[in-house]
Amino acid sequence: MSLFSTPFDPTRDTALVTGAGNGIGRAIAQALVGEGVRTVFADISAERVSAAISASKQPELAVPWIGDLAEPDACDELLAAAEAAWGGITHFVHSASPPRREADHALAVDRRTWQQMHAVNLDAGFHLARELAKRLIAAKRPGSFLFLTSLHAGTPRNLPHYSTAKAGMAMLVKELAKSFGRHGIRVNALVPGAIAAGGFVADPALARHIPLGRLGEANDLAPMALTVLSNKLSAYVTGAAFVVDGGLSLTNWFEPPALEE
Repeated sequence: MSLFSTPFDPTRDTALVTGAGNGIGRAIAQALVGEGVRTVFADISAERVSAAISASKQPELAVPWIGDLAEPDACDELLAAAEAAWGGITHFVHSASPPRREADHALAVDRRTWQQMHAVNLDAGFHLARELAKRLIAAKRPGSFLFLTSLHAGTPRNLPHYSTAKAGMAMLVKELAKSFGRHGIRVNALVPGAIAAGGFVADPALARHIPLGRLGEANDLAPMALTVLSNKLSAYVTGAAFVVDGGLSLTNWFEPPALEE
């Protein structure tokens, strides 16, 4: 049997994917159910989740959850729903993130927008991962967590609320990987480049800065995500960040914002 033929164990593995209604989160959630993994599709939009599940290869393996992870009680509600659905979660993907606007530069971003970006990316990511880890540790089961960060965790993006939230997530991955590793729980990051999906709308001209010559698509991330999530394929990998950007990170194409506008 090929090493790649059964990356997951459908009898034991379950997953929770946030931001599963669109973009990269949707692609990863659909790929997981395609591999036979029972998966919770969590998103703020019922319409998007319904469409994502309907378009999946095995929709009977998907359970929807609708809520805003910026709200204080939403994480606990999601955890309860996931446990009720599958009895326990072994694989966690945190892809949820509020939409970002180019107008929200350093002199324009308001307090609510700043707080919401950090609440969904960093606060919710930490709370969900920690609580899921507690359950796995108590059950003496291995797990695999994956956070969607950004190239701009280390490179300014003219959007300080977004870049700082992603930078915090990048360090959170390392902290959790170091703390949870002894319990058999791996924690890694996927670092997307210019992916034409979700809330990101890229200028096609950006492709000239990408060595592989094109913008990325959400489905470009799914194979790497599943490889890193699989305890069979990546059993000795934790605390790592995998860049999937077509080579875009080899240059920084952003100019400082025009603050006088």
